[in-house]
Amino acid sequence: MNLHRTLATVAGMTMLSRITGLVREFLVARTFGASVYTDAFFVAFRIPNLLRRLFAEGAFSQAFVPILAEYKNQQGQEATRTLTDHVATVMFWSLLATSMAGILFAPAIVLMMASGFAEDRLAMSLSVTMTRIMFPYILFMSLVAFAGGILNTWREFRVPAFTPVLLNLCFIAAALFIAPMLPEPVYALAIAVLIGGLLQLAIQLPALRKIGMLPRVGLRPMAALRDAGVRRVLKQMVPATFAVSAAQISLIINTNIASHLADGSVSWLSYADRLMELPTGLLGVALGTILLPSLSKAHAVGDSAEYSSLLDWGLRLTFLLAMPAAIALMILSEALTATLFHYGKFDSNSVTMTAHALVAYGVGLMGLILVKILAPGFYAKQDIRTPVKIGVGVLVATQLMNLAFVPWIAHAGLALSIGLGATANAAFLYLMLRRNDIYRPVPGWTRFLAKLVIALLLLTGVGYWTAGYFDWIAMQSTPWLRISALSLVVGLCMSTYFGALFAMGFRFSDFKRESS
Repeated sequence: MNLHRTLATVAGMTMLSRITGLVREFLVARTFGASVYTDAFFVAFRIPNLLRRLFAEGAFSQAFVPILAEYKNQQGQEATRTLTDHVATVMFWSLLATSMAGILFAPAIVLMMASGFAEDRLAMSLSVTMTRIMFPYILFMSLVAFAGGILNTWREFRVPAFTPVLLNLCFIAAALFIAPMLPEPVYALAIAVLIGGLLQLAIQLPALRKIGMLPRVGLRPMAALRDAGVRRVLKQMVPATFAVSAAQISLIINTNIASHLADGSVSWLSYADRLMELPTGLLGVALGTILLPSLSKAHAVGDSAEYSSLLDWGLRLTFLLAMPAAIALMILSEALTATLFHYGKFDSNSVTMTAHALVAYGVGLMGLILVKILAPGFYAKQDIRTPVKIGVGVLVATQLMNLAFVPWIAHAGLALSIGLGATANAAFLYLMLRRNDIYRPVPGWTRFLAKLVIALLLLTGVGYWTAGYFDWIAMQSTPWLRISALSLVVGLCMSTYFGALFAMGFRFSDFKRESS
């Protein structure tokens, strides 16, 4: 398998997802602004979304994919099918019960997430209603993650990478067509989440049938639970949940803190998070998605040299592409926020506040992406305990940083704490990979990084110089001129960076990679 081509395919699908996501956020910002209504929605959406990240895409995928790869490579098709059937059965019935409990206890869950809403009857009522509408999303999306894990193990990356586009399209349709018809327009966004989750699951089923791995959900979950493979997955999930939960628990705490800050704080962080997700999705998610099955296979066949080489390839690509993205988020924070969101009810103050959060996220962007590259180095070996220990320490450090940063820079301090916490997480993961002799850097890193620094300094200078010519907020009345100006600045920055690298000897072919 050509990993470079596969990465381009996954990144392309992820780019489509992020572009439609930006359109979605543009419409939400224009229609609802940053207000109590959007705060209520983002809190309500964050609850099932966090559970999805925590138990489905995070802990489950990291526990399931390596074991699935082991079954596929060592035990054959029939045993692998039996494993997937039993896992599907246990997942479906447990998630159905979780969804029902979430609907029943929605008021208590909202208060746990955003205790500041206890003093705001409107925000509380909106959040509870939308939480109940959206909670079944965790059922759909957990099954989507399960299906995606199977497809990725069979080297079918396109369909799982495309599925998030469907959710964004549902948001766009809801904002344009459903919201104007409802007495409370913001409920259209909750309806979009529910429909989007169902569509994302439905599109996976034909791809699973094509490879002969469409799972069958049984009526006896307790019998399925007795499967040795299922118990192995669950055993791995317990520590994996703690590993993934470090960042997610920080996010829950941060949401709670933000609910006590100025109105709009939750929304400003959410809009900045959407912009930050563009590079993290294109690089971290895409690379992590294709690395985990390849690493799992290398571990299953005992090829430690291939294992280390895969990690080295992922790290070089991350530094090459993530470092300029981090600088761009910081120096173009106001330009990006104003160009994408400064319309309708999204006012100039919201631009400034969102830009502050975006700068803070930019500081820790490398850490956020590197964690997604380094953590699979442990998960593929079915070592979950090491990331758990690191994650718990990072959780404590993040909250200590909140005590220092929030009184100083308010909501932006929450973003800065998460970014710096992720950077510490990545540093410890790297040190443990080296200490355990899992990763051995290929020679040439010093020269590689020196050339990157030169190109990054040139990028920074061009970015500051060109972006400073424009008053991005004052250009609200001329949106196409503002879009053109941003395109010009971004184009000059990219040309400077990659032109400098090319002049110093970098070539596209240097990063091509094959995997068996």
